[in-house]
Amino acid sequence: MQSCGRPAQSMWIALLSAHGKKRLHRKTRLPPMQFCVFSSGSSVQQTCTDLDSNSTVKQLHKPVMLREVVSFLDLKPGQVFLDMTFGAGGHTKAILNATPGVTVYALDRDPLAFQMAQQLSAEQLSSSSSRVHPILGRFSDVVDLLSRQGVHPGSLDAVLLDAGCSSMQLDNPKRGFSISKDGPLDMRMDENRFPTMPDAADVVNALDQQALVSILSTYGEERYAKKIASAIVAARSIQPITRTQQLASIIAGAFSPSVLYARKDLLQRPAHVATKTFQALRIFVNDELHELHSGLQAAEMLLGCGGRLCVLTFHSLEDRLVKRFLHGLDVTAPPRRSVRQWVLQGRTIGDQEEKEDEEDEGVVTARNACWVCEPKKAIMPQEAELQENPRGRSAKLRAAVRL
Repeated sequence: MQSCGRPAQSMWIALLSAHGKKRLHRKTRLPPMQFCVFSSGSSVQQTCTDLDSNSTVKQLHKPVMLREVVSFLDLKPGQVFLDMTFGAGGHTKAILNATPGVTVYALDRDPLAFQMAQQLSAEQLSSSSSRVHPILGRFSDVVDLLSRQGVHPGSLDAVLLDAGCSSMQLDNPKRGFSISKDGPLDMRMDENRFPTMPDAADVVNALDQQALVSILSTYGEERYAKKIASAIVAARSIQPITRTQQLASIIAGAFSPSVLYARKDLLQRPAHVATKTFQALRIFVNDELHELHSGLQAAEMLLGCGGRLCVLTFHSLEDRLVKRFLHGLDVTAPPRRSVRQWVLQGRTIGDQEEKEDEEDEGVVTARNACWVCEPKKAIMPQEAELQENPRGRSAKLRAAVRL
């Protein structure tokens, strides 16, 4: 877990969470990762039914850089493709439409996405020569899950890894990912598959102030981590923090108007001051950086020589990890910045930290690297795509060929 800069799990302290979950003892790790491929139960089916009835979810889910991904993966009939983050299946469906006769393994840790992959599998079975095999699980167990289906190291032709949170998760208030929609402070991508797995409410209500500062600084790159953590601790002493907009209001209340209105996103639109806190909590709860690293290692193992990998990232922590991994560099080293970036660091405000990430020109590929990056720099969404899909504003696509 420590390989990707994750704060130690020993930060979980012995306090009872607001939702009455089991007591979390110091030095107790999260529940062991358990995965399987199975037919969905009634609870999963009900969740899918509830969300399918909401047409907004379908309308808002737009896969990022679809044409670029399909073009680079360049699949041929008869080849085998792994979509490591199936989501609503946008990228997979585009690949199936472009190349009939492809075998797809559709992985996702979200039970709803697994249900949607099952639906697509049934459709392809009756109307196409392509085959879709749904798999429920995380990146860290994909090698084992695929081996159970007869897929062994070196046998894949292409892999897609779309990191981050899906629109289906963001747009469903019950999942607790969104600042703009009030709901329970949950943020678990696995939903209720692991009932004792801590959620975001457990984090903000059970951890001490220094632990919260560490999480916000590490995973949110939040410059006001101490101020926000202090506000959270003060608020929870009055009543537990259990709702998304409750937490957002607590954070906003800790800042003056000048700070509240200073933050901008990459399209220069106003950004909520709690955005980075929500990001940090989500990454911590879901162990996202460790899972991303595991996914990259799995892709390296599963792809054959000449196999193609596409990775979509949505913030600097993810992109830095992917870039270093593909170049065979130490993913745990602190970020290196150019002189220009250090100067910018002293002049920028608000959310401009994202512009201070490492420059691709200064990255040197290690001799033992297993990849050739094509192109060397990350690909960004085109302006026309951002007009239709603003959520893709922070996306970066890195593509590489397995040596």
